[in-house]
Amino acid sequence: MKKNENGCKYIIVTGGVLSGLGKGIAAASIGNLLSGRLKVVPVKCDGYLNTDPGTMNPIEHGEVFVLDDGGEVDMDFGHYERFMDVHAKFHWNLTMGKVFKDILDKERRGDYLGKTVQFLPHVTDRIKEWFHGIAREEKADVLLIEVGGTVGDLENQFYLEAIRQLKRDVGRDNIIYIHLTYVPVPEGVNEQKSKPTQMSVRLLNEKGIEPDVIIGRCPELLTPSIKEKIGSYCNIPASHVISGPDVKTVYEIPLIYEKEGLPAILHSMLGIYSPPDLRQWETWVRNIKKNRVNPERTVTIALCGKYTALEDSYASVVEALTHAGAHHDVRVDLKWVDTGKINSPDDARAALAGVQGVIVPGGFGRRGIEGKMHVIRFTRENNLPYLGICYGMQLAVVEFARNVCGLVGANTSEVREEGVQVDHPVIDILPGQVNVSNKGGTMRLGGHDVELKAGSRASAIYGGQTTVRERFRHRYEVNPAYIERLEAKGLVFSGKHPEENIMQVMELPGHKFFMACQFHPELTSNLRHPAPLFHELVKAALEV
Repeated sequence: MKKNENGCKYIIVTGGVLSGLGKGIAAASIGNLLSGRLKVVPVKCDGYLNTDPGTMNPIEHGEVFVLDDGGEVDMDFGHYERFMDVHAKFHWNLTMGKVFKDILDKERRGDYLGKTVQFLPHVTDRIKEWFHGIAREEKADVLLIEVGGTVGDLENQFYLEAIRQLKRDVGRDNIIYIHLTYVPVPEGVNEQKSKPTQMSVRLLNEKGIEPDVIIGRCPELLTPSIKEKIGSYCNIPASHVISGPDVKTVYEIPLIYEKEGLPAILHSMLGIYSPPDLRQWETWVRNIKKNRVNPERTVTIALCGKYTALEDSYASVVEALTHAGAHHDVRVDLKWVDTGKINSPDDARAALAGVQGVIVPGGFGRRGIEGKMHVIRFTRENNLPYLGICYGMQLAVVEFARNVCGLVGANTSEVREEGVQVDHPVIDILPGQVNVSNKGGTMRLGGHDVELKAGSRASAIYGGQTTVRERFRHRYEVNPAYIERLEAKGLVFSGKHPEENIMQVMELPGHKFFMACQFHPELTSNLRHPAPLFHELVKAALEV
């Protein structure tokens, strides 16, 4: 029996039939179940040639998740962090673009000593080296590897070949393959069907991989008979066929996997022991489920942006509201408002009718910003709780400059690129961004300290702390030349860079709740520890 040189165990999560079944949630839930006593490190393998998703349109790809180290990664890393309470690293995300670039850089340096560089073995070897390197660097007990897309995707074939070889390299007792697949219940038939799973597993077998566990994504819990059928066809015990049913909240998935016996399977096959303690988690899930069906209290928060065509564009914002709602034991309903369709104060009033709070999230560009400022003005003038995030802070400053300070033509200099005249650039490009030409990975990114003003509402929200760490993704800032004029009219900048004159939090004293931040608090929120600004927004909304 081979011995794994770094002592790490490997869990591989693949998917079949179709994308979007929830591999990220499944992998994060598995990590949740094992994280009590073990260091579980999540790794995501994406097939696209981008080196990161930072330049992709959120409507096409979903939210860009920003890590503390400044890496821009796939939104599945949000699931990993929220479920596993870890701080992931950019190096844990492989894209085929990163892999190919690394190999080509090595070739140019002469690292291959004149050999012909080929897909096999050089690409697959590099992928495996990447896995082993992470395991060593992090001293991981378990490396949890999710392969994006489906087993049939052409761009994933090198990942699949690498993970096939991994079993031979680390030994059978040190690796387990988990396959997420689809078990439909066709309308009118009302019977769970195993054929899609059979075909998906057959395709996986053709790649030389036999799954040890199959998770059946289904509208309902799998029946004993379908488990037997899948187990028989796929050559695994029926007990290794796990239900992945539709749920009221994704945070229920670890609880279901535990009841289905998945932790015991992992412990037995990998020779590990880390029993989960989900008692507190279950309480929060119970609150979420109860409030989805029969809430005692409900608040409606308007999410006002331009990417509302795909809700995944704001996935972390939605989850942060879920976390806050679970801790307040209240249902948080979302009202999606496309600010591109708001052209007047009356439009804003109509759009915000019946809501108890408003969020303007991050974004870029000119489209929809005048609508956002109509929304912001309405919240400011009508004492409606408001949270502005990134662009939502910048536009709150612009709105205040225009309508309180009387600075006609105030705007962000960002819109100059689209031909808009800006007489008062109250928001201007960061000095370090002036000569940047590449779009990818060049913004002010990642975790930075924020110095909070003593006695401010921001400091109180963060439990009296005067320094907090949050994550950023921006090119523009409040123009220092206008700070004095803005504050003279009552706006308070209650958070700033510890050493530079970069404003990072603003608030309006006397308002029920008017807070805005240059950072993205949603990126550090999880079910155990809701983001303080979201927690306080929901609290203020309950008082409307």
